[in-house]
Amino acid sequence: MPTAREIMTNDVTCVREQDDLKSAAKRMAELGVGSLPICGDDNRLKGMLTDRDIVVKVLAEGRDPANVTAGELAQGEAVTIGADDDAGEILRTMGKHKVRRLPVIDGHELVGIVAVADVARSLPERPVGDLIEAISEHS
Repeated sequence: MPTAREIMTNDVTCVREQDDLKSAAKRMAELGVGSLPICGDDNRLKGMLTDRDIVVKVLAEGRDPANVTAGELAQGEAVTIGADDDAGEILRTMGKHKVRRLPVIDGHELVGIVAVADVARSLPERPVGDLIEAISEHS
């Protein structure tokens, strides 16, 4: 089975903890992505910021995205995968945590992002179908 390092996207753009969400949303739009890793000044992963986070936790609550930082939305430890973990572990982790993207870590360094689409391109249909079903279930 391929490893995360073999199937990940390695061109990763971070949003900084102190960046406001208006700037983060603009960066997402420019890159055509729905999420960005939140990185601290120490270049360590602090969490993930999604377009949904901005809508639900900021806009829907009437908060101004220009006055909320990405770091304010970084909650707990981000779910990650090791660069040398195989696709089976990626599937298990995505399914368990109901996420569609995983930051890939080598030691303490963020080296990429692996998405469901990356896994889908590298594996037979059935495991990917099971993953989609698992992360799409409503709790």
